[in-house]
Amino acid sequence: MLKKILIASLVVFSGFAVLRLNAAEQKAARKAEAAGERYFEMRTYHANEGKMKALHARFRDHTNALFTKHGMDIVGYWVPVEHPNTLVYILAYPNKEAREQSWKAFQNDPDWKKAKAASEKDGALVANVEQVFMTPTDYSPIK
Repeated sequence: MLKKILIASLVVFSGFAVLRLNAAEQKAARKAEAAGERYFEMRTYHANEGKMKALHARFRDHTNALFTKHGMDIVGYWVPVEHPNTLVYILAYPNKEAREQSWKAFQNDPDWKKAKAASEKDGALVANVEQVFMTPTDYSPIK
């Protein structure tokens, strides 16, 4: 049920996503979007007890900029009302291959490794991660 609500929320909140792309990247993104090629990823992080504040800080202070640096379009972040130790977010990519390249570059980025290590000096922030990959329907307002 939670996943259905979050997927529906994607439609509502997608209009608020901010694209930070240069002109060439914007043109490529529009072309991919027109072809219906965008590939979405919904990630659900279940924070370890007492680590939610640190998880928010890591996203706010480091992860957002690194996602943008590596070509990931941040659609939005949510905390389910009934699960306050859970962070759900959705990213968009031009296609599956771009997703794979972006994550590889992100995970190998020295700034990410440094931020992750610093944020986890007192223990891991996340107990587990769930991923759902999605493509838009032909009638979806976001593609």
